[in-house]
Amino acid sequence: MAPDRFQEQFDQIQAAMGEEVVLAAGPDDSPRFLYEKGCVLARREEAAEVTQAIRSAFRRDRGSDRGVELQEEESPSGVFRIRVGPLDRAERWSDRDVSDALRAVDELERANGRRMVSRNHIVSIAVNCCPGDEPVPVARCGPPNPAVVKRVAGAAAGPVSVLVIDTGLVENYRSHPWMSLVEGEGKEIELDSEGILKQYVGHGTFIAGLISAVAPSAAITVKGALVNAGAISEKDLGDLLLGEMRPLNRWPDIINLSAGTLSTDHRTLMGLEGFMRELVTDHPETLLVAAAGNNGSDERFHPAAYADDPDYAGAVVSVGALRKDGQDRACFSGHGPWVTAYAPGEHLVSAFTAVDDTPVPYDYQHSTYDHCRYGSAYDCTCQFPPHRGELSEKMAASPNAIRERVRFDGLAQWSGTSFSAPLVVGMIVNHMVRNNVTGSRQAAAELLSTPLSGRGVQGLPAPALVPSTWTPSSVQSVPVVL
Repeated sequence: MAPDRFQEQFDQIQAAMGEEVVLAAGPDDSPRFLYEKGCVLARREEAAEVTQAIRSAFRRDRGSDRGVELQEEESPSGVFRIRVGPLDRAERWSDRDVSDALRAVDELERANGRRMVSRNHIVSIAVNCCPGDEPVPVARCGPPNPAVVKRVAGAAAGPVSVLVIDTGLVENYRSHPWMSLVEGEGKEIELDSEGILKQYVGHGTFIAGLISAVAPSAAITVKGALVNAGAISEKDLGDLLLGEMRPLNRWPDIINLSAGTLSTDHRTLMGLEGFMRELVTDHPETLLVAAAGNNGSDERFHPAAYADDPDYAGAVVSVGALRKDGQDRACFSGHGPWVTAYAPGEHLVSAFTAVDDTPVPYDYQHSTYDHCRYGSAYDCTCQFPPHRGELSEKMAASPNAIRERVRFDGLAQWSGTSFSAPLVVGMIVNHMVRNNVTGSRQAAAELLSTPLSGRGVQGLPAPALVPSTWTPSSVQSVPVVL
């Protein structure tokens, strides 16, 4: 039986969010994305008008507007939450209140010619509630890949600054010598109450390790913002980004964000509008590099999908994943005209846990599939390396439910567009340093027009950017199951 990854991850993220935030699946109960239940977003200047429109519609259609409340709070993003009814914690996934609130503002939006209300989508590293795969111990996968570029003896981090917005860093990440100059906030709580490595711990460390391996001169700072199983609401992310950036005289040269969400049929996330506006209009020195998602589809995935929006031209690079031989798109990778470039994204090896005498145990959460869930005909991450996961087996009520445990000591092999993005970040940093290019956006444009790899991938509409120290591996054909 194929594992129900969406349901597994819904439960994981809900548990991490705690009781203050209740999740629903959307749109209208479909398992495509997550959002905050019982809540919609509106811009500060329109929030009172939107709240009144919802109250009027609810009184007309329901006979009561009980529970509809505008929450005026400190908001760097300029977006307010509106509660749209008493929170129903018993009804799983479904959220009639939000659906009705969105419809209640239709007429007002048509009159004003713009979208005025939105769900509060959950931005997550487990995009579509499903990562590319789960990490694999280094014993099965060998040395770092891409290989670590040697730093010049005595050299400090260079002038190119990179901010990684992610899960934070593991406590002793500097036990990896090539990460000695990485800085970070929000160290992760790595182990659960049983002493087992928690799910998605090491994600930020893995990303920082990839950037540092490819571009040893980068000045990397990791912000541990995605603490809820790698998830945060779009409003909270927008508030956090602006709260962190506005006090700075100069924003970082590059921001790596390996998280995102599918959404409703809109071209933006309202919670990130303020940040994106300031990025484009006030900080031309800064480039956002975002992962294109692991949904295996061409559905627009934000914030990566801002890359082909004319309003944000040149400010965003969205990165999809190449399979392990570098000759085609990875089965799970997001794709479409909004993807700027592709980089290796399968079976990468990087820093994961600290190098220690006592390996850290980890229990697999998901079972691999018996065939590619996206219909690919190669030995993809859906199937290989095979393992059984505790959540999948329990949810399938398997009579042979098991807990497959592995141990990590430093490195791991992992796959996903989450890890393709930092490879592109590292290549942009190197281009800036080697060619004395002061602007990250200019460097990205030059790379994309003349890829350093010297080649594209036939059939892909965007260039392939491949670090010189990355080693491809062969793929094997497997039958397609329809």
